[in-house]
Amino acid sequence: MKTESEKLSPTRVKLTVEVPFDELKPAVETATKKIADQVQIPGFRKGKVPSKLVEQRFGRPAIMQEAVNDALPDFYQQAAAESEIKPVGRPEVEITEVPGLDGSEEGSLLFTVEQDVRPEIELPDFSTYEVEIEEPTVDEDAVQVRLDELRERFGTLVGVDRPAQDRDFVSLDMVATIDDEEIESVEGVSYQIGEGNMLEGLDEALIGLSAEETTTFTSKLAGGDRAGEEAQVKVTAQSVKVRELPEADDEFAQMASEFDTIDELKEDLKKQAAADAEGNRVALARNALLEKLLEELEIPVPEQLVEDEILSHLENEGKEAGDPHGEEIREDTEKAVRAQFLLDEINGTREVNVDQS
Repeated sequence: MKTESEKLSPTRVKLTVEVPFDELKPAVETATKKIADQVQIPGFRKGKVPSKLVEQRFGRPAIMQEAVNDALPDFYQQAAAESEIKPVGRPEVEITEVPGLDGSEEGSLLFTVEQDVRPEIELPDFSTYEVEIEEPTVDEDAVQVRLDELRERFGTLVGVDRPAQDRDFVSLDMVATIDDEEIESVEGVSYQIGEGNMLEGLDEALIGLSAEETTTFTSKLAGGDRAGEEAQVKVTAQSVKVRELPEADDEFAQMASEFDTIDELKEDLKKQAAADAEGNRVALARNALLEKLLEELEIPVPEQLVEDEILSHLENEGKEAGDPHGEEIREDTEKAVRAQFLLDEINGTREVNVDQS
């Protein structure tokens, strides 16, 4: 097999590949057998039809098409490896010549491939780099946040006789309809207002709603066969509850930890916060270095790869291709791809190993 590589841009190459018939011949034989195994011809058991009869019945072009389709991925992988390219995204393949259509075993399979590739990145000498970060601190607020999180774990939900407010817990029923057809319904679901992990517009609909009251709002469905379509949603609040937190005293410390007093518990929480602060210090330095490298290094990005990433993001959010949100995330998407290229290059040149921890 012969391969020629042409650099079209810093992130795109064109491969021109020539495969002699001798190298394609095993695929032709496999394709002939594959067709023979699938057909039933009177007088022959299935899978025992002679090759010549298969060729007479279905024609040489059909066999060659089957052979080329099956063999092309392997030939492409071999060509990419020989050219030492690092492919990303989908290749664009064009077959320009198929041999053996007339029954001969002469000629070559000719095809071209245009492929996006990873750009070449010249990493700097990291020993010359300096970055500045804001030193994480451990204060009383950090300890209080941890203490409140612990209290929430031991909190209890208590019903209230008032309209729902932000962060309240609501037990609700919902019915979604499109053109008066019920699409989806749920009953007795517990939801904390402000979580934002259900339908868009639900938080606004629930605020101000008392127990046993119903309201309707319009929202796009997030899942199912009708995902992305606008539906009328009727929501009923069965109950409104708030989370009551236990007092932060010695009794709570004994219930929630191995400590006897609240002061001992707070001291342990302070140590945990200090350990987290040290971890944050490393993360801040790492992120600062990444930002500095992205600013200083020229890392081109394949346009099609960015388009594919944007389309995938839109599909995950139930949005159509061409949605304005795609342009809103374009800059961040390009930056994310550049960062991934950079991190992959660092990983490859530093032989980073990942262990169980």
